[in-house]
Amino acid sequence: MSGVPFDDGNCFACGPDNPIGMRLHFDASPDGEGVVARVTLASDYQGWRGIAHGGIVMALLDEAMAHAAGFAGHRGLTASVSVRFRKPVPLEAPIDVRGRVTWQRRNVLGVEGRVLDNKGDLLARAEGSFVSRGRLDAANDRRNPSFAESVGDE
Repeated sequence: MSGVPFDDGNCFACGPDNPIGMRLHFDASPDGEGVVARVTLASDYQGWRGIAHGGIVMALLDEAMAHAAGFAGHRGLTASVSVRFRKPVPLEAPIDVRGRVTWQRRNVLGVEGRVLDNKGDLLARAEGSFVSRGRLDAANDRRNPSFAESVGDE
């Protein structure tokens, strides 16, 4: 295994090839400052009845922060995350998952993730740091914008 992260399409959160995954798809946010995915979580991701499991919410936040780093041109790995759960994240209802880079020092990126309900109310927020392991430029990496353009929008 190489020290450089590589997206092979099997990621639990965003991989289109993972049969049990969430298959999140992130796009640039309308404000251009990060990324956003709209998702409706199935009951498979339940903690308490009707509420997403906290680990799933953390996975959503981590993925949003990773995609924000990718949007900024970096392939990276999570170094640290601090999560604040504000309100329960509902199942079977649309939510927005957002991520953005808040700062960068050398190869470390400060990142933020947020989960919002369909009214825009904050449900959960995370702050973290990612270590950049290089530019996002591997020709056949799914997160590389030139790869996505070459295979078309999935």
